[in-house]
Amino acid sequence: MAKERIGILFKMAEKTFDESPNMSNHYIGIARKISMRYNVRFDKEQRRRICHRCYSFLVPGANCRVRIGGKHVTVSCLNCGGYMRYQYNTRRI
Repeated sequence: MAKERIGILFKMAEKTFDESPNMSNHYIGIARKISMRYNVRFDKEQRRRICHRCYSFLVPGANCRVRIGGKHVTVSCLNCGGYMRYQYNTRRI
């Protein structure tokens, strides 16, 4: 039940980001509180949409910068200056 509520909050944050980024950050804050209270982890896609430093909702091109280099993707938050790195596989066939 908590995962469903978190999913709904992420969808609401995505819809309201254009009109009010602060409201979408508020929805993400509520989702974080639910996940901490009921000990539910975010999905991989959800974790990559949140800044791990200031906990704001990230939208590429609007408030974050995405760069690909070597074997990782670097996502820089333009609100706080924090960055996250995600490794990705480049399998050659």
